[in-house]
Amino acid sequence: MSSAAPIAPDVAPEGSLRLAGRAARRAWTARVLAALRRHRVDLTVAVLFVGLAGWLTHGFWPDPTGRTLALNPADQALYEWFLAVDARALFGDFSLLSDRLNAPDGVNLMANTTVIALGIAFAPVTLTLGAPVTFALLAALNLAGTAVAWYLLYTRVLRARRLAAGLGAGLCGFGPGMVSQTNSHLHMTAQWLVPVIVWLVVRLLRAADPERVGPTDPADPEGSVVVLGPDRRRLVSSALGLTAAVTAQVFIGEEVLFLAAVALLVMAVTCLAVDRDLARRALPGFAGGMAIAAGLALLVLAYPLWFQFAGPQGVADGVFNPYHFSADLRSWWTLSPLSLAGDDDAARLTTGPAEYNSFLGWPLLLVTAGCAIWLRRRVLAVACVVAALVMGALSLGPAVVLDGTRTRLPGPYALLHGLPVVDGALPMRFALAVLPLAATLLVLAVDRALAGTGRARRLVPAAVGMALLPLVPTPLPTADRPPLPEFITGGHWRECVAPGGVLVPVPLPTPREPWPMRWAAAADAAFGMPEGFFIGPYGRDGTAAFGTYPRPTSALLADVARRGDRPVIGDDQRRQAERDADFWDASCVALADGTPHGESLRITLDQLYGPSSRIADAWIWRV
Repeated sequence: MSSAAPIAPDVAPEGSLRLAGRAARRAWTARVLAALRRHRVDLTVAVLFVGLAGWLTHGFWPDPTGRTLALNPADQALYEWFLAVDARALFGDFSLLSDRLNAPDGVNLMANTTVIALGIAFAPVTLTLGAPVTFALLAALNLAGTAVAWYLLYTRVLRARRLAAGLGAGLCGFGPGMVSQTNSHLHMTAQWLVPVIVWLVVRLLRAADPERVGPTDPADPEGSVVVLGPDRRRLVSSALGLTAAVTAQVFIGEEVLFLAAVALLVMAVTCLAVDRDLARRALPGFAGGMAIAAGLALLVLAYPLWFQFAGPQGVADGVFNPYHFSADLRSWWTLSPLSLAGDDDAARLTTGPAEYNSFLGWPLLLVTAGCAIWLRRRVLAVACVVAALVMGALSLGPAVVLDGTRTRLPGPYALLHGLPVVDGALPMRFALAVLPLAATLLVLAVDRALAGTGRARRLVPAAVGMALLPLVPTPLPTADRPPLPEFITGGHWRECVAPGGVLVPVPLPTPREPWPMRWAAAADAAFGMPEGFFIGPYGRDGTAAFGTYPRPTSALLADVARRGDRPVIGDDQRRQAERDADFWDASCVALADGTPHGESLRITLDQLYGPSSRIADAWIWRV
């Protein structure tokens, strides 16, 4: 053979590319499997939290549209409407002043307990499967996500052992207050950003401390602390991260952010007061970093906050009476009715099943107090104790209530009563901040015990486990709810009202009876409706109130729906009905089959607006 003859390559070019691709995929798969093996315990804990959240909310499935939280169905209808309105952001049809309720004035979304960020994030789910599915998912994910976030904080920042972190995170995510708030208060249970905010504050404090461990000195094998000065890069990045987290939390739940800020402020002041050397070293840099974060957050949030308090339909005060929404002192050592060892009779100690915020029970209080005494020399433990006492005291409201009786003893909240912003928070919800503070004390105690070799190694984890056992939550009660009319689900409403127009359901939605708002949620908030369940400036002298003033026609129809009477309709009522329809800018009025006293309502509406027409399972009056 001639030496000049061409020699075939070992592998064809395309073959080498395929082999390289396979090798890259194998390497990527190996890295993923290695990461899974490395974090298998953490992943197992996360799966357990997700499973527990799914079990607690399993009453929604397999039909979220036909099921509702039996203990607070009205708020669920409200939040499903919020989610439907938020989802319209994908269409570019979204504003902080929504015209899809309370036509024609609209609703200020910032002044209400909306979850705008979550609604937009889950918009594809809402638009594909419906707002009830999104609501059910968030009810479960908020519990599991909060627990996982605290678990990561405890293991990564506190360097706690996984058993200790798991017990504490379980209390943070599935404690009595969190489970009870899951009864339709999505804005209160979405707390998974709180541990992120805590981490960023801790990161900022550490970066501000000039005494940090520098590179190991060969002459100093023990690696002594070297004065390096503040880490300005981490200071700035922590401040920027804090700005982002705070901004996101504002559009998820401002009340949670407010409670976290108060608790962190108390903890920070306590830490700096106890550790004077740390205050001397780190306070200047820490204060500077916090000033950067606060300044940037105010810059970003200036318009939304102005819109909330001073914009159209905005309110500057709270809608709840702090004297009514105060934690009963006895509730602190009582077990929640939604807990494994709870008693239904305990429900009388609070305002409703969504507010079992302070029901920690005497076993947990005793064990937490014991852990606090044992950890009394640790600065973080002292800060947690002081913050827990402050937040617990504030939850008692302006006047202490004991076993359902208001005493003459003033509560610390009386010092804050009437202050802007503070007045918008329910006093009893200050108790929610005690949950992660108590959990942190338990984590520190269990971790310290597991690090030792004495009797405490077994006694402390056992005591904590026994204290938490009575608080194991039970599944949230759910119930069937009436099916929506085919007039809505089949899209027949488009035959009488154009998208963006106003449909008047009969009877109209009210804060006590918001059920027609389910129509709008099922239609992805594609049409508006008058009145409804929301917070607006319709109280005395423009103060906050639920709902708006009912128009004469809506009041007339509500009375017929309630009692079934058939009022005498004259020219005055007809003219008023016409004026009200014009005020609402309504396209049509709809009465669905199955509405209580439907025949009386139909006859009344015929007299007000003339003969009706039939579309699907609803009577229609075009106005």
